[in-house]
Amino acid sequence: MNALIIEDELSIANLIKVNLEAEGISADIIQHGNEAIDLIQSQKSQKYSLFILDRMLPAVDGVEICKFLRMYKSTQDKPILMVTALTSPADIISGLDAGADDYITKPFDINILKARVRSLLRRVNEESQPEQSNSKLFNHKGLRVDLEQCKVWANEEEINLTVSEFKLLCTLIEKPGKVLTRKQLVESIQGGTVHVTDRTIDTHVFGLRKKLQSLPTIIETIRGIGYRVLND
Repeated sequence: MNALIIEDELSIANLIKVNLEAEGISADIIQHGNEAIDLIQSQKSQKYSLFILDRMLPAVDGVEICKFLRMYKSTQDKPILMVTALTSPADIISGLDAGADDYITKPFDINILKARVRSLLRRVNEESQPEQSNSKLFNHKGLRVDLEQCKVWANEEEINLTVSEFKLLCTLIEKPGKVLTRKQLVESIQGGTVHVTDRTIDTHVFGLRKKLQSLPTIIETIRGIGYRVLND
C-alpha cells in the first residue's frame, strides 16, 4: 500500500513518512502545490491508496489540490486526510467540502494521525469487498438498515424514522468514519421545494439519537463542523 504526503515542511513530512512505513505503508513526499497537481494529472497517481495533504502549500493550496483529487477518476475515490494549522471551523469545513475525508490539526499527536490513517484505509477496504447477496442491506455496529424496504433496526429492535431522518442516517452510515459537514448533509436530504437548514440537520440528528437509544454514541458530533458515524 502506498501513500502520498503533500507537505512543504520537510521535518513534518519525514515524521509522517517514517511512521507510515512503520505501519507497512510506503510513502512518497511532494513539497510544492504545482508538483502535486502535475502528479495528480499523470498516471503515477494511480499507485496511491491514500493522500495526506497539508492545507497551506506553495503556489496551490490544499483545498484546490483536494478538488483536483476529486476530479480525476484515478483519485476521486481515494481517502484524503487533510493536515492543517488553520483550526477554525470555517477553515476545516472548506477542506471537507472540497472532498477531504478527515482532518487533523497542527501540532498533532502522531499516534492520532496513525489511527486516522488506519480508520480511512479500513473503510476503503470494507467498501472494496465484494457485494453481498443483498446489496440493499447495511449492517454496522448493531445498526441494520434495509434500503429497499426503508426499515431500520437498532440491536434487532425495529425503529420508525421520518423520511428525512432515514435519508440522513443512510448518508452517514454509507461512509462510517467520514466527517460530513452540515452542508453535505443538507444536500443529502434536500428534496423538491423543501428548504433544509443547518439547524434542521441538528434537529434531525437529535431525533435520530433519541430513537437510537440502544446505540447512543454511534453518531458523533464534530463541534462546529458536522457529524459522522463512528467506525471504531
